[in-house]
Amino acid sequence: MAVGTAGRFWARIGTGVAIVGAVGLGLVAMPAGAGAQPELPPVSPEDLVTSVAQANPGPLNGTVELDNALGLPAIPGVPELANGTKEARVWSDGAGRGRVALPSDQGEKTLVSDGTTAWSYDSTDRTATRKTLTPGEHQPEAGAADPTRSAADAVAQLRTTSTVTVDGTAEVAGRPAYELVLAPKPTERTLLREVRIAVDSEKRIPLRLTVLATGSADPALEVGFTDITFGPQDASLFTFTPPPGTTVTDAPDGGPDRGDRPGGAEPTVVGDGWDTVVIAQRPAQDRAPQGTPDLGQLGAPVSGSWGSGRLITTAVASAIVTDDGRVAAGAVPEQVLTEALSK
Repeated sequence: MAVGTAGRFWARIGTGVAIVGAVGLGLVAMPAGAGAQPELPPVSPEDLVTSVAQANPGPLNGTVELDNALGLPAIPGVPELANGTKEARVWSDGAGRGRVALPSDQGEKTLVSDGTTAWSYDSTDRTATRKTLTPGEHQPEAGAADPTRSAADAVAQLRTTSTVTVDGTAEVAGRPAYELVLAPKPTERTLLREVRIAVDSEKRIPLRLTVLATGSADPALEVGFTDITFGPQDASLFTFTPPPGTTVTDAPDGGPDRGDRPGGAEPTVVGDGWDTVVIAQRPAQDRAPQGTPDLGQLGAPVSGSWGSGRLITTAVASAIVTDDGRVAAGAVPEQVLTEALSK
């Protein structure tokens, strides 16, 4: 099975933990604070799910708060996976053009797409990468900072293998929202207890995505807007001209989600729903981006009929990095990974 919606969503949960640096993605955790519970008209789970799939909010901008509590160590070259609170600014014209600003202690990373060309600019070292987009393709790094896309992927991927309910209401970024809950059916083998999505009551777009692990009352992963404004955006936000002195490189051409694939290799997806496993080929260390950790040195040694490698685990995901260069990752226990590798 080729990677698609399933690959995008599970890459953000599992591969974002496992293929750190090689992929550079990751949902992040932040405690869910108690807030007002606005009174809203009742809505059925089926109607709410359908409205999320059909939502078209138009132009918007907002601030997304990211607070990583996964407990991962600081990893050179992948600061977004270290513990701590971070913010990102996002802009969208509602028609395929977007901008994301990711501030850091040293500078800012800027992602800009005009719908045909995507730019990634790092002010720290004054480097920029230019990529020609194919129809329907998005910048993967921008998706990691966008709770709307992340949550919409979750709904699309999990609805058929979940018990879906509406659990009251919430206020997110000053807007009333329904709490849509997807919990795995008993047949699903996963480390997760449920995914909660705060859906804007008017626009019907996800405002916040929360992932809870089995055995814990606190959110394991969460990404959400702290403010959001709907309406026309300045068109100049969606164009990019490299500043003088910038070193510009061209990314390889490819189909949708090529940017999610180490070295451009096509990942495969084993299983579906909550126990999906994504298997990708990791780049050789001498071809990995500067500062990328050697995944073969992380985790604990494991072996089986599939070969040998190292197991990396967190509360919400696990991954096996094999000695022959594969990475299998998902929100699943070790047994599910080894079964996938053996197929």
